[in-house]
Amino acid sequence: MLAEGTFDGKVAIVTGGGSGLGRAIALELGRLGASVAVAGRRPEPLDETVALLAGRGLAVPTDVRDPEAVDALVAATVEEFGRVDVLVNNAAGNFVVKAEDLSPNGWRAVVSIVLDGGFLCSRAAGKQMIAQGDGGAILSVIASYAWTGGPGTVHSAAAKAGLVAMTRTLAVEWAPHGIRANCICPGPTDTEGAGAALWPTEEDRARVAATVPLGRLATPHEVAVWAAALCSQYAGYITGETLTIDGGHWLE
Repeated sequence: MLAEGTFDGKVAIVTGGGSGLGRAIALELGRLGASVAVAGRRPEPLDETVALLAGRGLAVPTDVRDPEAVDALVAATVEEFGRVDVLVNNAAGNFVVKAEDLSPNGWRAVVSIVLDGGFLCSRAAGKQMIAQGDGGAILSVIASYAWTGGPGTVHSAAAKAGLVAMTRTLAVEWAPHGIRANCICPGPTDTEGAGAALWPTEEDRARVAATVPLGRLATPHEVAVWAAALCSQYAGYITGETLTIDGGHWLE
C-alpha cells in the first residue's frame, strides 16, 4: 500500500467514478493526497463519491461519448484544481448477449462508451498534460477477454481489445512528453455495478468464484491500490503494459 502523500499536489480524473471500481480508485487516489474529479452520467452517485473524498473531490456529470462534454470535463477540472496529472478510463457498459442476437445499437452503445470514450478522454487529458509540460499517467481498465475472447461479450471484448491497442500506441507516441499509458485487467470483482449485473445471486457469485484459482472475487480496494500504484511515481518506468489482477482467472 502506498503512503499517504504519494499524490500530494496531483490532480486525477476518474470516469465511471460514481460507484464500484471507479469509486474505489477515486477514494484511494484521494487517500494518497490527490484531488479527484469524478465523471459519470448520473450526478447523484458522483456527489456521494465527492462527499467521501472529504474536500478533495469534484463531481462533473459527463457522457464520455460526447467530445464536447469530455472537453468540458477536463476544463472544469483545470478550473477547479489547476491541472491534470492522472486519467483513469473506467467508464464502461456491458451485458451478456449472443453475438447473433446483438443489435447494432447494442454494439454501438458499449463500444462508444468503452473505446470512443476512452480515446476522447485520453485525447483531452493528454492535450492538457502536454501543455503542462511535466508528464502524466493514463490508466485504462480492461478485461482478460480482450485477448482470450469472451462468449456473450463480443461488444465489450472488442472494445477492451481496442483500449489495449490504444494504450500501447499512446505509450510510444506520448513518451517524449513524459506521459505514461497503461492498463489494469481486474478479474471478477465484487461491485454493485457490473458485478451485480453479471452475477446477481449468491449462486451466481459462488459459480464465478469457483472459476478463479484463488477461489474468490476481488474486492474493489485491492484493485484500486494497484491502479494507484501504476499511476504513481514508483511506476515511472512502466508504460504500455497491462497488469492483470484476477487471482489467476484468465489462466483457467
